[in-house]
Amino acid sequence: MAPYEIVFLGTGGGRFTTITQKRRTAGIRILGENLNLHLDPGPGALVHSISEGLDPQKLNGILVSHSHPDHYTDAEVLIEAMTRGMTKKRGVLAASKSVLKGNAVCEPSISKYHQQMVEQVVEVVPGARFQMVNVEVSATEARHTDPDAVGFRFETREYGDFAYTSDTQYFEGIGKHYEGVRLLMLCVMRPAGKPWEGHMTTEDAIKIVEAIRPEQVVLTHLGMQMIFHGPAKEAKLIEAKTGTPTVAAADGMRIIFGEKIEAQTAKPKQGLDKFF
Repeated sequence: MAPYEIVFLGTGGGRFTTITQKRRTAGIRILGENLNLHLDPGPGALVHSISEGLDPQKLNGILVSHSHPDHYTDAEVLIEAMTRGMTKKRGVLAASKSVLKGNAVCEPSISKYHQQMVEQVVEVVPGARFQMVNVEVSATEARHTDPDAVGFRFETREYGDFAYTSDTQYFEGIGKHYEGVRLLMLCVMRPAGKPWEGHMTTEDAIKIVEAIRPEQVVLTHLGMQMIFHGPAKEAKLIEAKTGTPTVAAADGMRIIFGEKIEAQTAKPKQGLDKFF
């Protein structure tokens, strides 16, 4: 069985990173045998999919963790690609209640028109489980300013589990959702000593990593203060404190998830990327 490939089309998060594009906000592509998912397609997801040679028409799943623009903005256009220009019901849309229906603080962020064109719509709440081709996905608890936000855990038969926390603040018991994962993608928006409600700092990441001891940690969804402070430096701090291999994702970086977990450095690109 070929390994899975996780492509960081964007590693930025938060309002000012999104506005300035100091880091791209295009989300994450997950590729496997018959599997082609886009996770949290924020601004730039379509453009950077194409620039990385990942045809959006080959998607068979779109996952959106919550209703904030840096996570959902390009979801509708990717649905249009996945459904071949809205001509064929295809694929799965798995998204939080806020994304699909709205809630007290958020309006729906994907139209009814787009929702009705996918083959299956899954409203995800913590603990929900659903199938995405050959991978079983479960929604994990997140505590964020969108109260319906969730993270995602991906269970593969061949190589074990990997997970993505999405935006969340640290809370007691968060680690139990990720026990046993081999690869943990942590949305760490702020460096140590710079807390912000609804988000994690490096200190929070250390607590989670110490609790679950994954094989590999990847930091992503980096805010402006994290970017200016130096994500690689914060990753080294986590690794030094926990003994767990930790890297800060870079735009275009790829993780090979198989018998081994390997991070491949992004290759310099020409064309569209020069504008960002």
